[in-house]
Amino acid sequence: MSEVIECRATRRGRLWVAHEPEHGVYGSGRTLRLVRESVEDGLALVGVTAEVKIIPVTPELETLRAAEDARTAALAKAVEALALRRASRSDIALATGASVKQVKLLLARPAEDPRTQADPDSTPTGIRSSAALP
Repeated sequence: MSEVIECRATRRGRLWVAHEPEHGVYGSGRTLRLVRESVEDGLALVGVTAEVKIIPVTPELETLRAAEDARTAALAKAVEALALRRASRSDIALATGASVKQVKLLLARPAEDPRTQADPDSTPTGIRSSAALP
């Protein structure tokens, strides 16, 4: 089971319901664990053996995920800025509230190219980058 199939699950009344569109498999259950097992059983019936990862979806959870992503991005910027000012890893961890291990991981990541973050249609020359071309 090296393949992981992600399924988004929504709440319908008292049940969670998930659909795996590639193989046309549905699963449902009172708990997310039961939904995962249901989808895995359905995949087994069509001859697919894979681990299933259930991603619960509600508006509140989407808001939470967006906030976590924004916090992670802000943390990365703060760590990078403090590192450029030659702050020690332990000082960066204390200042940001992150663990030293987390600071090390963020500092080990390659810096993102700002050209890939910009909107290709808003470049000053109006020329789209080759990364944005279809």
